[in-house]
Amino acid sequence: MARDGHEARRPHGELVADVMAVLWAAGEPMTAQQVKGALHQDLARTTVATILARLHEKGTLERTRPGRSFAYAPVSDAAGLAAGRMRRELEKEPRRDLVLKRFVSSLSTDDGDVLRRLLIEAQAEPAPVGGEAVPEGEA
Repeated sequence: MARDGHEARRPHGELVADVMAVLWAAGEPMTAQQVKGALHQDLARTTVATILARLHEKGTLERTRPGRSFAYAPVSDAAGLAAGRMRRELEKEPRRDLVLKRFVSSLSTDDGDVLRRLLIEAQAEPAPVGGEAVPEGEA
């Protein structure tokens, strides 16, 4: 879709989602060049490298240097990232009980049933050894 002779830009979040989808599908760390190739889009390698670096700075990706270039891998799956965002939003609010009440009241019957089952299962599980929390994405 052209506008004034220029290609219309996609929303930044859409490109980030595409990058994350490539990394999740790969199942192994990838360099910016590899991600760029897997995206099958006309993007500069530096654009992809910038997105990967920013996601690393946010803690969404881990980074290694197996050769001359950095390779990136997600620290969590999509569900783990969504859960982390939900937890961070909850932590911002002084009235956590009210936020949780509003959230629970907005759930569908099926989602409410799943949440009840998960809470019961969580109560039945033994606490982690040494009182340490389970790392995000490993629960």
